[in-house]
Amino acid sequence: MSSSRPYMLRALVEWINDNGLTPHLQVDARASGVRVPVFAVRDGKITLNIALRAVAHLQMDNDAVSFQARFGGVSHSVYVPMAAIEAVYARENGQGMVFPPEPQAGDVPAAAPATAGATATSQAESAAATPPKKPPHLRVIK
Repeated sequence: MSSSRPYMLRALVEWINDNGLTPHLQVDARASGVRVPVFAVRDGKITLNIALRAVAHLQMDNDAVSFQARFGGVSHSVYVPMAAIEAVYARENGQGMVFPPEPQAGDVPAAAPATAGATATSQAESAAATPPKKPPHLRVIK
């Protein structure tokens, strides 16, 4: 399946705009393919105001967000691949969404078993081998 990130991003930006707020993107500026002004990057991150009044030629497709914007009075072309977008939120109240990291090629899904030959029986045996939890050490004093 394709990533849900571009669809969620477009929906949240529309929701933020409909409420008269200012949409901002939190971007990992070190990610592959990101084109932003280097002088605006802090600790490998950049926050971008993507309000329609702040940018020109805003495009949000399934692969990336791109636009023209002024940084320090100088116009720059900005290109951010979807995988580099970490969050979208409203500047005024912080409401929005943090996106989980995109899985990279070759990553093992979290739900995959640790060993290829593991069976339900061996997994149950290993779960049974863990010691039982101790009762809480707190007590009620009257």
